[in-house]
This record gives sequence, C-alpha cells and structure tokens, in this order.
Amino acid sequence: MPYVITEACIGTKDRACVDVCPVDCIYEGPEQLYIHPGECIDCGACEPECPVTAIFPEEDVPGNLKQYIAKNAEVFEGPNPPGRPER
Repeated sequence: MPYVITEACIGTKDRACVDVCPVDCIYEGPEQLYIHPGECIDCGACEPECPVTAIFPEEDVPGNLKQYIAKNAEVFEGPNPPGRPER
C-alpha cells in the first residue's frame, strides 16, 4: 500500500518529504504535493518528515480524509499530471 498525502498539505507544500524520498515519487501540483501510488515503495521515510502530518499509509488514512486516496491516484491519470518539485 502506498503512502497518501492529505488535506493538511494544501497550501503548505513543505518539501521535507521530497528530500528524503529514495525513489522520487512525490510530485507537486498547484495546491499540494502528491505521492504517485505506482512508484511509492512504501518505505515510510516521508511520513515523519511532514511538519503538518499530512502523510499516512493508505490503510491508515483517517475516515474523514479517505477521498485523498483516490485524489492521489487520479491526479496522475489526468491531462496535466503534477510535476517533479524542486528540492
């Protein structure tokens, strides 16, 4: 199960998680950062680095934030997927 970035990242986009990701699977959209579910190796390095507690393992996403599981996947399927953030 991949990790998921949720609501707390919107408008914050702190890139500490990007710096520790060993596979560069975190991308930047206009509002928030996203983890590509097909690239995430489930290492967990990003979760403790998030200063706003926006990152969860998919199975631990709180009930009120479950829609971010689909949002993190669907954003990569659209015509304008997020790009790689600057480190």
